[in-house]
Parts: sequence; C-alpha cells; structure tokens
Amino acid sequence: MASSSTSLSSKPFLGGSISPNSNIRSLSSAYLQVSLRSRTPKNLQIRAAGSTYGNHFRVTTYGESHGGGVGCVIDGCPPRIPLSESDMQVDLDRRRPGQSRITTPRKETDTCKIFSGVSEGLTTGTPIHVFVPNTDQRGHDYSEMSLAYRPSHADATYDMKYGVRSVQGGGRSSARETIGRVASGAVAKKILKDFAGTEILAYVSQVHKVVLPEDLIDNETVTLDQIESNIVRCPDPEYAEKMIAAIDAVRVRGDSVGGVVTCIVRNCPRGLGSPVFDKLEAELAKAAMSLPATKGFQFGSGFAGTFLTGSEHNDEFYIDEHGRTRTRTNRSGGIQGGISNGEIINMRIAFKPTSTIGKKQNTVTRDKKETELIARGRHDPCVVPRAVPMVEAMVALVLVDQLMAQYAQCNLFPVNSDLQEPLLPVLEPEEVPF
Repeated sequence: MASSSTSLSSKPFLGGSISPNSNIRSLSSAYLQVSLRSRTPKNLQIRAAGSTYGNHFRVTTYGESHGGGVGCVIDGCPPRIPLSESDMQVDLDRRRPGQSRITTPRKETDTCKIFSGVSEGLTTGTPIHVFVPNTDQRGHDYSEMSLAYRPSHADATYDMKYGVRSVQGGGRSSARETIGRVASGAVAKKILKDFAGTEILAYVSQVHKVVLPEDLIDNETVTLDQIESNIVRCPDPEYAEKMIAAIDAVRVRGDSVGGVVTCIVRNCPRGLGSPVFDKLEAELAKAAMSLPATKGFQFGSGFAGTFLTGSEHNDEFYIDEHGRTRTRTNRSGGIQGGISNGEIINMRIAFKPTSTIGKKQNTVTRDKKETELIARGRHDPCVVPRAVPMVEAMVALVLVDQLMAQYAQCNLFPVNSDLQEPLLPVLEPEEVPF
C-alpha cells in the first residue's frame, strides 16, 4: 500500500480500530477514517466559507450567539482615517438587544473593542479587528431545541448542510452575527461621508398591516433624529404609534410579526456599479438579502413599476442650475443600467415574522420523530426596529467597496470632464490633507 493515495489510521475511532490489512468494503463508514490527497489544482478549489463580503473593502464576521463573543475583521480600509470605538458604538447601540419593550429582553451592552489596525487614533491600512463579548448567554433556554427543530428557522438546514450545529441561540444564524456587519458598516459610512458627503438612512415603513404611505416622508429631508425619535424607528409619529401597538398586540400573545425597512442613499457618487453581473442594484440586493429574516428586496419603483407603461415609467433628463445632468423623476431609484446616476438611491427590504415564538407548533426531532414544540429563549416580536442599522451597514459596505473599484478603474487617469465628474475635488497644494 506504499503507493496508494489513501492512508488509513490505526488509531481507535468511535470505540473501534482498524488496520491497513482490514477489509475496507466490510467496514461501516462510522469506523473508517480516510484522508485523501487532493489532486485538484489550487486555482480550481471551491471556497465556500460564506463569512466574507467585499473585494476591496473586505469584511469577515465571526462568532456565535452563545459563544465567547462576536466581531469582524476589516481588510482594505484606507490608512490615516480617524477612527475609534465610539465611531462604531453609536450604530451598535442602535442594534443592541434590550433597548425597548418591543425588542428581545436579552441584556447586552455590545461594547466593542478595536484590537488592531488603528494606531494613535488613525487607521494604519492593516486589518482592523473588532471584538464584542457576549455577556448574557442562557444556553439552558435551548435544551428543547437541541432535540427538535424550530419551524422556519435554520436549525434543520444547518444540520442538513453540516451534520452538526451550535444549538444555543442559533449559532451563526443568530442576529448577533450582524454585530460584525454593523461595526464594519460604521467604518464604511464614515469613509463615504468624509469622502463624498454620502448619507445612508434607513427607517421602518411597515409593521405587519400598518403601512407608512410613501408620500408622507420626504427622502430629500428626512433626518436621523426623526427616525430615532421613537422605539420603532418610523419617522412619522402617528404611524410609529400604530406600529408599536401592532407589535405589542402580538408580543403579549407570544407571537411575532414582520415588516419592511426602507433605505435611502443621498449624495451617492455617480458611476458606482459595473455591467453585467456586478450591477449596483444586484450587489445591494445580495447584501440586503444576506441579513437574517429577509424575504424580499425592491428598489426604485419595484414591482409597482410593472403596472406602468414606458412613457409613464421613464425618468426624463434635464440640466440643473449647476450644469449637471439630472432626472425629473426617480422611478429608477438612483440606478440606471446597474450604475448610480447621482439621484437618491432608494430600496425596500422585507423581513419575515421572527421564527422563534412562544406558541405550540408541530415539528420533528433530529431523530425524525414528529413532536410539538414551544420555543423558549429571548427573541424580538418584530425584527425591523433593530434591522434598521443592519440595513444601513450592508448598504454602506456595498457602496464603499464599489467606490474603491470605481476609483481604481475609472479615476486612475484624468477623467473625461465633458461626461464624468472626478471622485476627488481638485485641491490646491496647501489643501492636500497629507
């Protein structure tokens, strides 16, 4: 067997042992330990980790709901940017559990710590490591769920994929994974704001059957203070109260409801996004739909645009007082041909009702027996109020990655000033910041 590409271990495994002279075909696979030398060239191997996003501004999140902690590693952040934990903590506080009666009662401060990539208050250009400890775990709440699958949760599919899973809190499928997204998204938002004056704002526009009319909110002027003025994060006070009441009604019954988060981007640089497979709306859709509990994505006119004719739907162009090409309407949602056109980008993301509820449901056990389950644990009766900063973060990660790609490809040499706008303003020597 010296020339064989298969090596067999003679160490005890699962209570038994085998030797190289054993009849391999007659052995149960449970007692067989085989290692195969890969003959696949490295450039053909599939990487299916699924925990990293971005090409230039790359973010990897890590950690699980009831492990020691969660966080992220940010690679590709430009150097010399002022950055501290407080820049991230604002959005982490907006995302954290236990902030009101309509969120999960789990108590976590979600206090972040930067371990690398920042020196004397400035980014160094090297990977930024951010860590947030878990401090309020209750693993015993998940004892029943170690045996039975929660309906519409990721319990069953994680078992189907991996053959093992972290039972407590849902592991990587828990919304605590999004802490790394929100922390890195705060850095991305800072870069976009400082570089181009870009603003990213999300707010709750629907809870269950309470729908905020689109004409009540002016996306040109809506502010963060208006959004944060109530616990449901709806910028209209009247509809905010209706939404809170809808959540309260199901919360006391141990049930849950879903909703919609609207996100807008103001002052987005023109030219972001690439044909054909990397269209900006496609990147935004992937990023938004990677969030837990998402079930739908629309941008611009969305599905409502299918009821219009071309003459009704088209956004006609005009030249504004500054000589810039603009559109009189914005049914395109700030993106045309997969590329940003400088108008407000607007999108809507649908979130399903929280899967884990306190009502008896029919399910099956891991050993394939039908049973009933009343899930325990602490969970949001509606995820959308806390999803607001998560959506903002994912949009920011897309845009900063696309901004870097646009600068590298299309702004490396002088732009065509008749058709393009420079990403950087022309600075006098004394204005250069470094």
